[in-house]
Amino acid sequence: MKLPRRKFLQLAAGAVGLPAMGRVAGAQAYPTQPVRIIAGFPPGGPSDLLARLMGQYLSERLGQPFIVENRPGAASNLATEAVVRAPADGHTLLLAVTTNTINATLYDNLKFDFRRDVAPICGLIRFANLMEVNPTFPAKTVAEFIAYAKANPGQINMASAGPGSIQHVCGELFKIMAGVDLVHVSYRGVPPALTDLIGGRVHVTFDPVPSSIEYVRTGKLRALAVTTSTRSELMPDIPTVAEFVPGYEASAWNGLAAPRNTPAAVIEKLNKEINAGLADPKIKAQLANLGGTVIAGSAADFGKLIADEIEKWRKVVTSAGIKPE
Repeated sequence: MKLPRRKFLQLAAGAVGLPAMGRVAGAQAYPTQPVRIIAGFPPGGPSDLLARLMGQYLSERLGQPFIVENRPGAASNLATEAVVRAPADGHTLLLAVTTNTINATLYDNLKFDFRRDVAPICGLIRFANLMEVNPTFPAKTVAEFIAYAKANPGQINMASAGPGSIQHVCGELFKIMAGVDLVHVSYRGVPPALTDLIGGRVHVTFDPVPSSIEYVRTGKLRALAVTTSTRSELMPDIPTVAEFVPGYEASAWNGLAAPRNTPAAVIEKLNKEINAGLADPKIKAQLANLGGTVIAGSAADFGKLIADEIEKWRKVVTSAGIKPE
């Protein structure tokens, strides 16, 4: 049967509109089941607390449980692979962290490409690291530290939580930009590194604020500077490294991501709700207590941060010849 031209055009127009209508309806319905936020670190740390705080907020806003699932191991690679291989429907999310962008170069046998295989949703928080020393160390400023290091090359031990950890790459970036020779001492995690720093067996580390701030407050460690480009609201009297080493910036950040090909409408809905949460005074206060600064914005903004960080840490990992254990 031959349709009149006008009727044919009406049906064609309706057919073209169906996918768009379906996407809108899908976003309106989302989420249709509990949502997992997979975190690559054990419970109890700052990243885990952040995921649970945001998960609770999204549960209240979107009417489905957002459940944090901890999958520690392989420097967050196990968690990332689980999300990359999950259905791209918005019901499995990744707590993306700085480590993901370091790992993109550090590991040459990953079963995924972090930049290609995840869909950025929204940045959440940025943590400054503290450049900190044992109180007996003969330097009270970054300038004095650099002068001492240059006068004593290879005599200062720099602790980290392991090869390619945020502490390690921050320290290597400092070495490159300040032109100093520090000896990297690798530990299996933050606690033993801080224990030896407090005990004077190593001399300096670059540790995220949440795990070090109490030691600084009680005088067990001396903070020389924060690693972010601006001073910390939590510790405004502590200068930035960049005040002594122009252009230096390094930080630990968290955000949420999904498997690639997750519908754009779902990404947009999550981004909108997350930004609303980050603007909430109660949540902002809780994030401030963690020692962080909100990095809200669009999914594209978070994607740019990820791309920039991959390139930044690629240069450091390559230049320093860092290899995973």
